[in-house]
Amino acid sequence: MSGRPWLLSETTWKEVRDGAYDVAVLPWGATEPHNYHLPFATDVYETQAIAAESARIAWERWARPLVLPTVPFGVNTQQLDLPGTINLHPSTQATVLADIIESLEGHGFEKLLILNGHGGNDFRQMIREAQDATPVFLSTLSWFRIPGTMDHFDAPGDHAGEAETSLMMHLHPELVRPLSEAGSGQAKTWKLAAIQEGWAWAPRQWSKVTDDTGVGDPSLATAAKGEQFLKLVTEKIAGYLIDLAAADPDDLYE
Repeated sequence: MSGRPWLLSETTWKEVRDGAYDVAVLPWGATEPHNYHLPFATDVYETQAIAAESARIAWERWARPLVLPTVPFGVNTQQLDLPGTINLHPSTQATVLADIIESLEGHGFEKLLILNGHGGNDFRQMIREAQDATPVFLSTLSWFRIPGTMDHFDAPGDHAGEAETSLMMHLHPELVRPLSEAGSGQAKTWKLAAIQEGWAWAPRQWSKVTDDTGVGDPSLATAAKGEQFLKLVTEKIAGYLIDLAAADPDDLYE
């Protein structure tokens, strides 16, 4: 096989035709500003790399996931006043997802993992609706919410902070501007106590929360922290891919 056979974008028709894949992985990012030092496609680069490395590890352990091309646009309805932001409404996302599922179902895939890389994306309700119409087993995870993986950061941050900056410094240092150019990432918090405490929710109007579009201090970021974080996250996701590959969709409960 040529290239990385776990990536559809690098694989030929002959290899895919003859391949015996057990899970499809759909990375889904966003296009939005990330402070002054990270590129608009940060979520795309990160999620694509995490999907590829997770699949590589799973292949080494005899699972056969196939990573689809990354969807570069996410839900950014509260960032549209920031030039360069590209938004997909959730209803549009749901339609795109349904079309992808239909394609995979027709090709015989039995399982799909949506690997989410953007906080504004939430695929759970979409999956509830889509699952009723397809035999393909659907699941999703957000790589930035895996328990324990953020623990080695001093202040990981919410957006373009220490965690994302470290990861990009490891993955694409050529795209990261000097940290001396980065904004502080200082952000306002909700005045509404219930939202601040986490038992009520509302979307944030991004330009009213942060001046530099960042939420979190990037100043302590290092490439070494990003490398360690990538290892922790991809080991976790690879483990799930292996379990998912071995699972019987008709026998999932104990």
